[in-house]
Amino acid sequence: MGLLDGKVTIITGAGNGLGAAYAKLFGKEGAKVLVNDLGGARDGSGGSIGAAQAVVDEIRAAGGEAIANGDDVSTMEGGQSIFDQAMAEWGRVDILINNAGILRDETFHKGSEANWDAVIKVHLKGTYCVTKPVWQWMRDNGGGVVVNTTSTSGLIGNFGQTNYGAAKAGIAGLTRNLAIEGRKYGIRVWGMSPGALTRMTSDLPRYREMTESGEDFPVTGQPDTIAQAMLYMCSDLSGDQTGKFMHVARQGVAELKVMRSKGWEPTHAYTAQEIADHYDEVFFPD
Repeated sequence: MGLLDGKVTIITGAGNGLGAAYAKLFGKEGAKVLVNDLGGARDGSGGSIGAAQAVVDEIRAAGGEAIANGDDVSTMEGGQSIFDQAMAEWGRVDILINNAGILRDETFHKGSEANWDAVIKVHLKGTYCVTKPVWQWMRDNGGGVVVNTTSTSGLIGNFGQTNYGAAKAGIAGLTRNLAIEGRKYGIRVWGMSPGALTRMTSDLPRYREMTESGEDFPVTGQPDTIAQAMLYMCSDLSGDQTGKFMHVARQGVAELKVMRSKGWEPTHAYTAQEIADHYDEVFFPD
């Protein structure tokens, strides 16, 4: 028996990299998988259902059940069509993994509005568009699991990724709020912050340096390993946990969360000078 026997799963951006690893593992664990991928380049240009179909073929060859989808996650029509295809094929949706994304990295002062809009549309609006119809169905039918893909670029920050970081921070905010709203309906919501060597990350400085030096990339940062963390979140192994963010990368597995400092609690209308005087209480150590 698999950990996901009979569960219907939608995975966006599943034609390559992490999404493909999720899809193939979930297929092995008994899930019925809708593999969505627009099939474009890393910046979102072009498109073909071929990448999604190739993953579907692998899942079927291994004895699993899967279908391919090439709809655009960044439109309401695309999100609805993804949901409708899963419902027409299997009649339910138990798990949604919002993984689709593009990169158009640039520093803020050089950045264009077109690239800003494109990245926000695919990542943040795309998460909204696909989740909306699935959420309503889960809300009315006993719950499910939704995993949204965020990033340390948004949660912590990274040079040259202002558009991407803003989108991923927005997804984190959406995730926290959905977890609160979904609890009473049995919908568990997670945030996944992955750090893997894939087509999307291969030319980022920290990954490129390892590749150029001939250093072996740790198995803990490989898509097949990170997929195990996704399996944990979506299966009964994680119980009723919700509203948490897992960071899974070559350094290992960790939880990320927003922290509050000890704080200073004045009993009067304070001044800017007093904030400076209580710096060590208000702020975390530098």
